[in-house]
Amino acid sequence: MESGRLSATLRLCVAATTEGLENMMIKRVLVMLAVVCCCTTGGKAQMAQTAPKVPAGTIIEPGKSLDGLLKIYEDQIMGAVNAMPAEKYSFAPSQAIFVPSQKVDFDSPKSVNTFVQTVAHLAQANYFFFSSLGGAKPDADVKAIGSMTSKEDTVKALAGSFAYAHKQLATLTAANAFASVKDDQTKVSLAAFGIAHMCDHYGQLVEYLRMNGIVPPASLKQ
Repeated sequence: MESGRLSATLRLCVAATTEGLENMMIKRVLVMLAVVCCCTTGGKAQMAQTAPKVPAGTIIEPGKSLDGLLKIYEDQIMGAVNAMPAEKYSFAPSQAIFVPSQKVDFDSPKSVNTFVQTVAHLAQANYFFFSSLGGAKPDADVKAIGSMTSKEDTVKALAGSFAYAHKQLATLTAANAFASVKDDQTKVSLAAFGIAHMCDHYGQLVEYLRMNGIVPPASLKQ
């Protein structure tokens, strides 16, 4: 009798234990499935975000390719010029910030450019480089830009020069990209030079912002 009760009790314990283990295993499997589903969904979403929009090897018009590059630097530069307060547009570095061995001539006409002069120079240069592609002539008085002294005027002029650059790049095709403009300088090389030039001066604008305790907007996004 005692033996029968003990056997019955053991069978119940084993059954309960087995059921508990089965439930635990089921729960683990469900959790693993949920994790896999999440990873798969996240992976698909990530792949969708990083997947190239254009298959590799596709021939792209040079104007379209350069236009995308121009937009990147346009956003950085316009962010920088808008970040500088209007009252700081006359700012230029002084001799005090340079190491003693670095002699800088601050006397006109060799004086260091102010912030506003750099912005104006960028606008004029954009018109110069991208007008070399032919087509539409600059829709602004390029020479007058060099005399501008206010933030409002120079920022507007710079924005206009970028708009002009985009229009000009739209005329650049595989058929005319390497047409000579002067000697071995072609339309596409001058367009690339124009973008490289603005990169140089973007670095200058960033230094001027930093000297005034301002973080460039493009750096805030990183």
